[in-house]
Amino acid sequence: MEIDQELRREMIVENYEHPYHKGLKKEAGYLVANTNNESCIDNIDIELKIEDGKIKEANFDGEACAISTSATSLFLQRIEGKEVEEVRKILENYQKMINEEEYDKELLEDLVIYDSVAMQPNRKKCALLPKDTIEKILERL
Repeated sequence: MEIDQELRREMIVENYEHPYHKGLKKEAGYLVANTNNESCIDNIDIELKIEDGKIKEANFDGEACAISTSATSLFLQRIEGKEVEEVRKILENYQKMINEEEYDKELLEDLVIYDSVAMQPNRKKCALLPKDTIEKILERL
């Protein structure tokens, strides 16, 4: 998937202004984790409902910059309905992309819009916030 700068901006702005599943359910059956970026305002909670080895539902809340918020929104859309093992592969490939290593673009789908984050090292933490939070939850399984 080749994404030009204009489409990249549009996707980031859309997912920042209208994020997917923003707002926590705070119900039994959800696993929750928090991650914050000590160098800025980014502070998010993600909750996942996992049943039969699948992500049944994913929600988040918190305050964060456009990169963190939009990446969280896109991550939740990407992992909902997926097997936990596939989610782990998505997380691993996303980390590789951010680190400018070889990765599977097809597996990441729309998340490839953050492939240029490495050009701004201070934004890496912003883009990695949702990945780190989801990993915290999956480590408890």
